[in-house]
Amino acid sequence: MIRYSLICDAGHNFESWFRDSASFDKQAADGRIACPFCESTKIARDVMAPNVAKQRDDSARDLRMKLRELHDTVVANTEDVGDRFPEEARAMEDGETERRAIRGRATFEEAKALLEEGIEILPLPGLPGDGN
Repeated sequence: MIRYSLICDAGHNFESWFRDSASFDKQAADGRIACPFCESTKIARDVMAPNVAKQRDDSARDLRMKLRELHDTVVANTEDVGDRFPEEARAMEDGETERRAIRGRATFEEAKALLEEGIEILPLPGLPGDGN
């Protein structure tokens, strides 16, 4: 397996794993790799730096701990509406239900539609190792 840094024609950077470089070349040529930000299928390998062992960095550990605390606070103070997130967000925006702090899941297309409708949302990605 090989991990590539990738870039789309709009300039978004992301990473993905491939069996080998030939797999990447074939998938890219077939348009089967899409940018997770804009869904463009015009993807190329980005400049990559080799992995170099680093000394232990306590500031990185501290940052991870703070991110974990923030994540836990958001989860503790919001209602999980699951896949109903887009519908619940619209219902609150339209005044059909009481405004409250919610979290849930939305596809890229659903999140984009909410933003285009003027409904403010904030993606909350899972943290590494959470399995969510």
